[in-house]
Amino acid sequence: MTQRTTEQHAATLSSTAGQAQRRRLQKVGLVISNKMDKTIVVAVERLKMHPVYKKTYRQTKHFYAHDEHNLCQIGDIVRIEESRPLSKLKRWRLVEIIKRGSGVVPVEEVLGQEITSELERVQQGTGQAALGGPGEQQGEEGAE
Repeated sequence: MTQRTTEQHAATLSSTAGQAQRRRLQKVGLVISNKMDKTIVVAVERLKMHPVYKKTYRQTKHFYAHDEHNLCQIGDIVRIEESRPLSKLKRWRLVEIIKRGSGVVPVEEVLGQEITSELERVQQGTGQAALGGPGEQQGEEGAE
């Protein structure tokens, strides 16, 4: 009996190996974040029709995708393909970059970096003035 089930199992395996593998699902979307290492967040939009009112509306869903060489930038249009689970949220991988984004960095990021560097420069300047300030004042008072 066990020999018979083994033969049936082997026959099943050989028949599935002969068939073409199931084609993986692919989606096209816009890269909205690339701040993680080797990971991008892709927003995929689709139009759905409301079941009662028959009006179409836009539904957006975010997918985490694996970008092995960190090629994608914000604003790129990419094609992603489903894959085995790569992490807690990553279930997709980058297939191709269809269209490059404009490469323009959002204003918030630029201002955020400038403000941070300005604050650091001011803090370093006030720190030095605070250290040198009282000593200089005491020296000047003693000279008068």
